[in-house]
Amino acid sequence: MGFWLHDEMTSLKEFETEAEKTNMFSLGKITETENLPSKPQLKKMITEAMELTDMGVTLKKAAPSKTETEVPDYFQNALNENKKALEIFKKASPSFRKEYINWITEAKTESTRNKRMDQALEWISEGKGRNWKYEKR
Repeated sequence: MGFWLHDEMTSLKEFETEAEKTNMFSLGKITETENLPSKPQLKKMITEAMELTDMGVTLKKAAPSKTETEVPDYFQNALNENKKALEIFKKASPSFRKEYINWITEAKTESTRNKRMDQALEWISEGKGRNWKYEKR
């Protein structure tokens, strides 16, 4: 059970619960009626949520990160050896670069990472994005 504006609600801060709290469930996962707040507490929470909504309070959204994903040294060295891939990679959008970097760095083993780097260099040289197979033509 949860409230969208739970961070703004003072009545929720007064209610103590042992339930696991997440952004989705302000009061935790309710599995038994004993886990619910008392009727007066619940009424106070709902009333406060309604008042906040009526006042126009909204959720605060985090701004997307503007930082560029750093190219690991081993991938940069491989790019430096393939001039065509390096030129295309440098001119590509930050999202294009980020998709390839994340794909390569998320490999669990070195052999997988090396296979992905070889494949990435081939696709980048051809000007293909990481998920080029799924792009609309």
